[in-house]
Amino acid sequence: MMTLKKFIAGLESIPATTSWYLADISESKGRQELYTKQAPQRLNALKEHALIESAVSSNRIEGVEVERKRIGTVIFGKSLLSDRSEEEVRGYREALNLIHSQGSKLPITEKTCKTLHALTRGEIWDAGKYKEKDSNIIEKRPNGTSSIRFKTVSAKQTPKAMQRLHIAWEDAVKEAGMHRIIALAAYSLDFLCIHPFRDGNGRVSRLLMLLHCYHSGIEVGRYISMERLIEQNKERYYETLKLSSEGWHEGKHNPWHYINFLCFIIKGAYTEFEERLGNIPPPRGEKTDLVRKSVNSIGGNFSVADLQKKLPGISVDLIRRILKDMQDEGLVECINRGRSAKWRKMGN
Repeated sequence: MMTLKKFIAGLESIPATTSWYLADISESKGRQELYTKQAPQRLNALKEHALIESAVSSNRIEGVEVERKRIGTVIFGKSLLSDRSEEEVRGYREALNLIHSQGSKLPITEKTCKTLHALTRGEIWDAGKYKEKDSNIIEKRPNGTSSIRFKTVSAKQTPKAMQRLHIAWEDAVKEAGMHRIIALAAYSLDFLCIHPFRDGNGRVSRLLMLLHCYHSGIEVGRYISMERLIEQNKERYYETLKLSSEGWHEGKHNPWHYINFLCFIIKGAYTEFEERLGNIPPPRGEKTDLVRKSVNSIGGNFSVADLQKKLPGISVDLIRRILKDMQDEGLVECINRGRSAKWRKMGN
């Protein structure tokens, strides 16, 4: 709650790097609906792939792995599981299903945090319960020695800290001047610094990040695994978390390292989403149908550029070719030529 508390008290300025990330994410978010409308039947493969990657990567970051040949069975099958690792991977899948099915209808509360933790921890005795003993984050050195990297909130103070975190979150949502992505990253940093559970905090934090994205209108995590992107940048993830947690207890920390990292992950997910969607071969005639439907939905005069804005995954040449076919069929007419040519439906 120290980060949210700091921002609620007054967010004087946003670093330039963060502003650039937010602008890029906003543009991608604006194109999100257009892409999903263009190819709804082509997204199922991306959904299934993201589900597998998320469950495997988020657990692998914490050292929990299953045999490659068992992954499909563990995630999608109903067979008996062979060990704790398989239970945790399947539990993460179930937590993902809960978030994907409910989206922004699933509230961001202490109860939700405990539910997600219980799902990811399976039948273990403290699943869904806050830690009962103090637990700090230990850094292990290559020479075999170790030290306390970060002193987390004590077990005794954890329930109160979690209560304050969610009160601060509600206040942040009401704060008109705070960008939702900054708020979700601040929440994530505070959650990890509180470290409310004995084990599984990292996995719950990544599930909560996905849930926060749904609350912010960002649904790219349904199709691209942000957990896999975090795993691919694991060293940067831990380094930014370390930098941003220094001085957290006193409210003297610099949260922007970690905030920028999460912005980088969300932006990367959108970039990959658009690239991968563009690389999936569309069913024959799908793009033609999309162009024709878009033309029929327009009420007045329109240009090729207007159609391209509505259909970012379809080339200008194809749009022009389809308009020429529709003109030959007597469905549209070109009312002036040149680069700014305007078209209209016949009868308008």
